[in-house]
Amino acid sequence: MKTNEERLEEMLRHLDRLSHVRASQIPEIPLYMDQVTTFMEEHLKDFKRNEADKVLTKTMINNYAKNNLLPPPDKKKYSKEHMLLLIFIYYYKNLLSISDIETLLAPITENHFQTESPVSLEDIYSEVFSLRDEQKKRLTDDMKQKFEAAESTFSGAPDGEREFLRLFAFISELAFDVYLKKLVIEGLIDQLREENPPAKDKNKKARTRTETRPR
Repeated sequence: MKTNEERLEEMLRHLDRLSHVRASQIPEIPLYMDQVTTFMEEHLKDFKRNEADKVLTKTMINNYAKNNLLPPPDKKKYSKEHMLLLIFIYYYKNLLSISDIETLLAPITENHFQTESPVSLEDIYSEVFSLRDEQKKRLTDDMKQKFEAAESTFSGAPDGEREFLRLFAFISELAFDVYLKKLVIEGLIDQLREENPPAKDKNKKARTRTETRPR
């Protein structure tokens, strides 16, 4: 059985191997659906929990378009900008609801997807992911600190139970950290939704103002 130190080192090595898809790796020519899923599978496979899992399926992509997360393809072909959005969605989908992702991506899609904006979607993608390396270092340091704190707990527990209890404390500490960050993210998205309601909500509010306007 592995020690807690061995478990941590294994996970840190795994994190160190992970790398995001660089914009320059994405083909400039539009891709058909099968080509999109093949590309994503190849470049994001290291993020899968189980080998049998699929990074992205046709059903997922169709659902994203149906739920306004992704603009429809042009003649069944997906542009480089579609691919960039799909990668953002891939990271968000295990943390946020469809509604939250729609709220977060709506201004990006509206202002930077195939527009004349001086800041392209590729610029946004590259800028955001340029923070990745420093974030990975901070994450590694933070995990080591949490691990050391957990290793100082349960000093009075029996030898046969101490190792697991300390692992449980470490996992719980990580989970609490993720939970608090998720609350912050959801709170920020709620603010965005209030400030920029979806089109259907805007129309509803406009109708309400018209109906209640003094005659």
